[in-house]
Amino acid sequence: MNYPLSVEKWDVFEFSCEGRTEGNPFSDYEICGIFRSSQETVRVNGFYDGNGIYRVRFMPSFEATYTFCIQGTFSDRVYQGSFEATSPEQSNHGPVRTANTYHFAYEDGTPYYPVGTTCYVWELQSDERIDETLKSLAESGFNKLRFCILPKHYDYNLGEPRSYPFEGTPMDSSILTKENFLQYTGKTEGNHWDFSQFNTAHFQHIEKCILTLQKMGIEADLIVMHPYDRWGFSQMTGEQDEQYWKYVLARFSAYRNVWWSLANEYDLMEHKTLEDWEFYAKLICENDPYGHLRSIHNCRPFYDHTRPWITHCSIQRQDLYKSSELVNEWRIRYRKPIVLDEIAYEGNLQHGWGNITAEEMVRRFWEAACRGGYPGHGETYLNEDGVLWWSHGGRLRGESWKRVHFLHGIMCQTPGIGLAPKEQEWDEICAVPEDEQLAAKTGYHLIYYSFMRPSFREFYFDDSTWYTVEVIDTWEMTTEYRGTFKGRFCVELPGKQYMAIRIRRAQQDGREISSHCH
Repeated sequence: MNYPLSVEKWDVFEFSCEGRTEGNPFSDYEICGIFRSSQETVRVNGFYDGNGIYRVRFMPSFEATYTFCIQGTFSDRVYQGSFEATSPEQSNHGPVRTANTYHFAYEDGTPYYPVGTTCYVWELQSDERIDETLKSLAESGFNKLRFCILPKHYDYNLGEPRSYPFEGTPMDSSILTKENFLQYTGKTEGNHWDFSQFNTAHFQHIEKCILTLQKMGIEADLIVMHPYDRWGFSQMTGEQDEQYWKYVLARFSAYRNVWWSLANEYDLMEHKTLEDWEFYAKLICENDPYGHLRSIHNCRPFYDHTRPWITHCSIQRQDLYKSSELVNEWRIRYRKPIVLDEIAYEGNLQHGWGNITAEEMVRRFWEAACRGGYPGHGETYLNEDGVLWWSHGGRLRGESWKRVHFLHGIMCQTPGIGLAPKEQEWDEICAVPEDEQLAAKTGYHLIYYSFMRPSFREFYFDDSTWYTVEVIDTWEMTTEYRGTFKGRFCVELPGKQYMAIRIRRAQQDGREISSHCH
């Protein structure tokens, strides 16, 4: 047997040993671990990792001495031992949780403001492409990445992945063309898989990618199922689905940066029913003892986001024009964090979901954030390499990503945890701290003017309180201090789109600056 004598709190403790290999070790035998400290007792399932090796993973939630007992039908032996969970490093804040009803924070209380992007199968590309993607992520400042465990078949995604989740052989992809790819979507003919035998190399590689993202401070929003398939993975039987789900949960649950997305566009998976999705959710709740975030993503109709197992809304906009504009309504309806994982993509595809401008993407980001939601980025530019960020990763070619990090910095300066929409003037989007007491104490207002372009705005809060004023150019990524004011005051603006004003309560000795509007 092999295991470490110490790990950080919220890091992965892994026990491994040899076990039975007769028959099918993936389904014929069980292994589980019970971990105890003075603060918690946790039972976790283990898994077979090939070559006669079984593993059990555990994420300690406390700084403490833990004892463990590993047992099951995989072996006649019962393994026992202990280890120390030590204090976490400065960059280790624990798993992300929901906070303040509509927002997120790490387990240690540090606010978390997701500014995510989508690269559906970036990790199933070549090593060179993966390295290029990681470099782009490091430059961009994204802190959440949506991607699939299973390979994807769709427009501009006709190539084979680097690996498959099951043992077997795929259909002959040489017959695929841009013209006939749709006829192979969801087909099973020509594929020869043993769905009871997992390809451990596929999952080991994904784990390396999850860990790499973790070190970069990026949450791994794992899409467990999706409809874009020519290999038959979307048409597995209920029994096969259950085995797949349990294996994924046993392997990945102990990583603190994992989120569970049951599906991308669940409603396009015609072979799955509402009962199926509720069953998968039940499996997560029973087999993930750490309570990672859980969501399900739509194409057209929303799933019922009021379901108690759903921790946050993962939304694809349903209207051609409106997306971020509806965040207020969704907050009221669902009373959960609103994550707009697809508000269309910056790009130039023929599809309406993949050809908005960078300016419009940034506008949607700011509007969603000021309405108390969390927008997601995507990019779909046609290019000579045929590599689109939204699916393959690689190199970012657009302009919106450069401005997302700037917005994230503004969000991180929010007093408390999270912004809330405030009904103020009809022609502006105004955000204040979610905590009403903090909003009153700090006087914090973040006001966004979207596609409007006023040359000035007048404000009045009261006659005695001093306020500092900054003008923010969200496209040029500049913040200009304009002075300290009280009473009725006027803020001059450049008369261009995508401007914002930030107002905060100043010290009592703030100086008054005269201003005249023209």
